[in-house]
Amino acid sequence: MRPMRSMGGGGFGFAGVESMAAKLAIGLVAGSVIALAAGATRGGVGALLLLSPGGVLHNLWLWQPFTYAFVELNPLGIIFGALILYSIGGGLEMSWGSRRLLWVVWGGTVLAGFLTLLVGLVFPVNGVYTGGGVMTTLAWVAYGLSIGRGQANFWGIPISGNVLAGIGAGFVFLNTLTAGVASQVPEIFALIIAFAYVNGGSPRRVLLRVQHWRLQRQLRGRSRHLKVLSKEQDRPDDRYLN
Repeated sequence: MRPMRSMGGGGFGFAGVESMAAKLAIGLVAGSVIALAAGATRGGVGALLLLSPGGVLHNLWLWQPFTYAFVELNPLGIIFGALILYSIGGGLEMSWGSRRLLWVVWGGTVLAGFLTLLVGLVFPVNGVYTGGGVMTTLAWVAYGLSIGRGQANFWGIPISGNVLAGIGAGFVFLNTLTAGVASQVPEIFALIIAFAYVNGGSPRRVLLRVQHWRLQRQLRGRSRHLKVLSKEQDRPDDRYLN
């Protein structure tokens, strides 16, 4: 039986500021403050930190898929996003390690940004995106799925990890209903990335599966050239084998 893991009610303790989870949370707060101070909400230079599919595709603002992850423009989004990255990210870091947490949470957000750009090549996407919610969604859903049927503690309520992941996906669904699908494209990709990664879609596992498939194919090819001798068939004289 897996131990109960908690969210919002202790269980992890607080990670030190040297942890990757704390650095991601601090990065979100710092990036958001810089963007707001630089006039991101007023069309100022701070808006260049956001993800604008039109800006990337037409003006080659290629840094945006990397920087938008650390920007939120809503005060509640900044505060709760940082707290979730700090608490849930700390739990993932204990299980995965710092490097894996960085690649999944921040790297997955970057990948969601590039996938959003691909959507912009097919469908017109005129808006801009912040990425703090994308990172939060990735951490939340990946954490819940990693627990699976094990028990988690959501603000004092014992639930399974799968239910916790479903709650994270539910926020994206509600935002889709209220603001439209176009506003949640990176978050939708974040859900897909989290599910694929936790269920065996990590690059390392994919590479191992490809190598296993190639090895099996080589063995099957070699087996076609093997011939089994029956007892009735003539065998070479053992005298000439010495």
